Amino acid sequence: MVIGLGPGGEDAAGRLAEAGLSVAAVESRLVGGECPYYACVPTKMMVRAAGLLAEGGRIPGMAGDASIRPDWAPVAARIRDEATDSWDDKVAADRLTGKGAELVRGEGRITGPGEVTVNDRVFRARRGIVLNTGTSPTAPPIDGLAGTSYWTNREAVQATRAPESLIVLGGGVVGVEMAQVFSRFDCRVTVVEAADRLLVNEEPESSELLREVFEREGIGVRTGVQVTAVKHENGEFTMDLDGETLSAERLLVAAGRRPNLKGLGLANVGLDEDAREIQVDGHLRAAEGVWAVGDITGMGQFTHVSMYQAAIAVRDILGEEGSPANYRAVPRVTFTDPEIASVGLTEAQARDQNLPVRTGTARLSDSARGFIQKVGNDGFIKLVEHTDWGTLVGATAAGPAGGEILGALAVAVHAETPTATLREMIYAYPTFHRALEPALHALTT
Repeated sequence: MVIGLGPGGEDAAGRLAEAGLSVAAVESRLVGGECPYYACVPTKMMVRAAGLLAEGGRIPGMAGDASIRPDWAPVAARIRDEATDSWDDKVAADRLTGKGAELVRGEGRITGPGEVTVNDRVFRARRGIVLNTGTSPTAPPIDGLAGTSYWTNREAVQATRAPESLIVLGGGVVGVEMAQVFSRFDCRVTVVEAADRLLVNEEPESSELLREVFEREGIGVRTGVQVTAVKHENGEFTMDLDGETLSAERLLVAAGRRPNLKGLGLANVGLDEDAREIQVDGHLRAAEGVWAVGDITGMGQFTHVSMYQAAIAVRDILGEEGSPANYRAVPRVTFTDPEIASVGLTEAQARDQNLPVRTGTARLSDSARGFIQKVGNDGFIKLVEHTDWGTLVGATAAGPAGGEILGALAVAVHAETPTATLREMIYAYPTFHRALEPALHALTT
């Protein structure tokens, strides 16, 4: 039995069915989960479109003149037709059943050890149960917010036009990506964040960089503020902050997500459905005969982590040999412009663990590629080295194609490559990733 068919659940169900097991896969929403319909794929289509507008605006002074006129219609059409099939999961469902799994539509509930009830059907899993129920958007308890027609990421992705103005509540990954996208489509945007900086889980330098870029692009940023009330009247949202009132046509709430654990019957296998996450071991075992993968394990709300965990859980279920999960080098990318890409620990996280570390930083704009690029070259590379081990425990690549630069850094962190070895490498010229050389040099000074 597989309950929840996000990327990890769908992958696990398909692999297990192809291995010859009898698999029933349960989903109450869309097969494939949040990623292909409301997150990774459609939002990056939005980012791509917004990036094209920005690139067009960089033409003057470098390649002639350009007249840019934003139009949301082709973006909405592409999301509807190319990414989501109008939010229809037939392709994904057929892909799953084509591998031999039975798709069961409805809410799955564990009603006993090895037993799952869906609607009026009772299934008994001889081999076990895999949980991949994911998370859902949540809203803070702000006076007046409940019951209003605010957006979450789901409504924003389904928008058929860009609003004239937008307040984004939350300066995390979803908030900052959406803020920049809609701003580039001539929407007046303000980001409101209770913490003292954007992207609070990333390096402070990343937060500072993004704030500078946002303010330069005309995006309002309010950090370290508390929202006291929200109203929606006459087609307009108003938000009361500490001594300031904001107004906009739309309000996007991007202030966090909650795990979908309620109603799963976890107590029937000794687990706590009131917990923030399901505790798992290195093989993704949560209880006797129960495995959990994806967001609900608390190891990061990333499709790539869910798929990674699914592969490990499948091996364990099938009794195959394999290494346990290793989260030393989890990569993460915020697809703003510049991209904020990180792997492993930030400097603060490393110091919180009492690790002896030192850092090295280099600006991308100082590289030959930065000189060639001239505009749109904001960014830096920051390395966090364990001084006793002589290896990287974390790194950030903030800048154009930061997520692609991150690939080399992720390999270095995962493989525990000595920084001495990295210094001996040949880095292609002229590239942004060549900034690794001065960043590595800065570790020794």
